[in-house]
Amino acid sequence: MDPELIVFFVLIIFLVFAAIQLFYYSIIFIRFVFFKASKDISEIVPVSVVICARNEAENLEKNLPLILKQDFPDFEVVVVNDCSNDETEDILKRFKQEYKNLKTTFIKEDEKFKHGKKLALTVGIKSAKNEWILLTDADCIPESDQWISCMARQFSANVSIVLGYGGFTETKSFLNKLIRFDAAIIALQYFSFALFGRPYMGVGRNLAYRRSLFFANKGFAAHARLESGDDDLFINEVSKSNHVVIEPSKLSHTRSEAKKTFKRWVEQKVRHFTTFSRYNKKDIYLLGTENISRVVFYFSFVLLLIQQEYWIIAVSVFFVRLVLQLIVFKNTFKRLNERNLFIISPLFDLILPFISLGIYLSNLLRPRSQWR
Repeated sequence: MDPELIVFFVLIIFLVFAAIQLFYYSIIFIRFVFFKASKDISEIVPVSVVICARNEAENLEKNLPLILKQDFPDFEVVVVNDCSNDETEDILKRFKQEYKNLKTTFIKEDEKFKHGKKLALTVGIKSAKNEWILLTDADCIPESDQWISCMARQFSANVSIVLGYGGFTETKSFLNKLIRFDAAIIALQYFSFALFGRPYMGVGRNLAYRRSLFFANKGFAAHARLESGDDDLFINEVSKSNHVVIEPSKLSHTRSEAKKTFKRWVEQKVRHFTTFSRYNKKDIYLLGTENISRVVFYFSFVLLLIQQEYWIIAVSVFFVRLVLQLIVFKNTFKRLNERNLFIISPLFDLILPFISLGIYLSNLLRPRSQWR
């Protein structure tokens, strides 16, 4: 084949996938940039915060009081002690004497019956007395004492699910920046898609839904055997565009410590990847297209630079996409209170799709554990 024709073909591919990238940023992701959340509570709705804990004594000691002391007039905190063999039970007994809004329950270990986190969540939700369930993890801390209030201001008669943001505590390491960037971009995606009318997931570190919705869907029955999916698969199954709202304000965030090693982070990502293939097909297509288009966009751009024949067109289009992307990133990091990510964000945007591909392939061979 004529080399000039090959280069022209690469240019066409580059322009097609650049157009796809521009569609995602200018039509979908930009919605999060301009979103304005409701700031007033129309009425006080009782809330049940549900936390599952397996050997989380240290985290409960540090974090649970920050939740129990939230500035909200009507809430309970339900902690499920899931087969812990550390001091979790002693700590919970002590806190119950101090905090009247703390309720605890437990699951006894049974060597003949192995279970995952979904059973603990189900026990906690069954134990809750209120219609609205707010989920977080034992290793998470609320960003402020307004966490429950901010999430609860989105509760209304026509809302069934509220998506919040669960970020990671900042440190100075390169890996920490990568993990926080990944979390912020995942949030940008699920917030933006919800605003686009295609809600597809939430994160269990900060997620609220109706108790009645949980039982109407038979809980996690459809994916009970999977270790993951208590947040994203459940939301993917039950969400309707007019029943889902987002709450991204800074006071509504939760934070937890990021993994300290690349290996541990990859292991965490591998578990999360087990659920993607079970998403709604339209969601798989939309999310997969963005990821693939990014890889092809970068790859074809490099080829055009090497060939040099169409480099002016390539650089011009690349620059337009970069400017739009940086506008979205800057506003996203600001809304999610993620600092020191903006300058390095183009590099992370380049390497993350390839990391994800490697994680996906390793996920096919990895044995599964039961509790995350």
